[in-house]
Amino acid sequence: MSKLSQAQKVIEFLRANEGERFSARQIAEEIVTRYPEDYEEKRKNPRFSDEKSFISQVVAEIGAQKNQLGNSDNYIHWQDKPRPRVYWYSRSTPAEHEINEITETGDDDTEETPSLSQNTFTEHDLYPVLVEYLKSELRLLCQRIDERRSKNSRGTGGNQWLHPDIVAMQPVDKEWNELIRNCVKHGGGQSVRLWSFEVKKHLTGSNVRKSFFQAVSNSGWANEGYLVSTSISDSNVEQELRMLSALHGIGVILLNPENPSESEILLPAEARDDVNWQSVNRILAENDDFRDFIELVSTYYQTGRVRSRDWNKV
Repeated sequence: MSKLSQAQKVIEFLRANEGERFSARQIAEEIVTRYPEDYEEKRKNPRFSDEKSFISQVVAEIGAQKNQLGNSDNYIHWQDKPRPRVYWYSRSTPAEHEINEITETGDDDTEETPSLSQNTFTEHDLYPVLVEYLKSELRLLCQRIDERRSKNSRGTGGNQWLHPDIVAMQPVDKEWNELIRNCVKHGGGQSVRLWSFEVKKHLTGSNVRKSFFQAVSNSGWANEGYLVSTSISDSNVEQELRMLSALHGIGVILLNPENPSESEILLPAEARDDVNWQSVNRILAENDDFRDFIELVSTYYQTGRVRSRDWNKV
């Protein structure tokens, strides 16, 4: 008996739960649990450092397959806004569904999400939200990088697109046996991974490329770099992000300001084996926050200890 394709797995799951709405992450977690043998080989790919990164890849694939899902079954529907996108199975016709959704979405935008539609939050308001998500969902140790603490020794514009907004350390050896830690330490292996994040309120057709290449510039030194935003204006912007991410390896996170745990990695970053230490040195020479971050990373390399009071401050 041949295996179901991933799109068929998604359709079967939604059909079995008619009328219920699910995010791509909820669907991904369900189908990999229901069909473990089908994902056994994929899980072995070394670029998946843990289960979360593996699930994030399946989430991204489901998002990329949404048109295929709709073409395969006319009763599959999705709603893009508010994010995260949700999918469901309904026996109403596509035309009826569109009318219902326009009405429902209009009511929701007016009554339930006024803070987002009125743009009352700033980028700075998003930093603690992002840190909460990274800490609780990805188990990262974060630091805020304030560009105002830079020396600007190269003059006006000399540090343009140099500073990420948030940086993080992932102590991958935290649960390892001490013997393994010593082997990695003396064998030149990796006991930590470094992450970098550029935050934007919204991504639109007019700012998506500028925002993305800002993330390329100030996050390209890390093992993983991300552009973070609360919303993507339309499918054309999402397609642009997918193209740019495939070319440059920067991932995209959709941040939910009202419920950080509902945030999602829309596009996983391309994980790099090595940190670009020359770029790290360039930022460190200019910014005291970044120097403090690298000092904490250095301390972890030497001692294997983490003091909670040193991390996740914004």
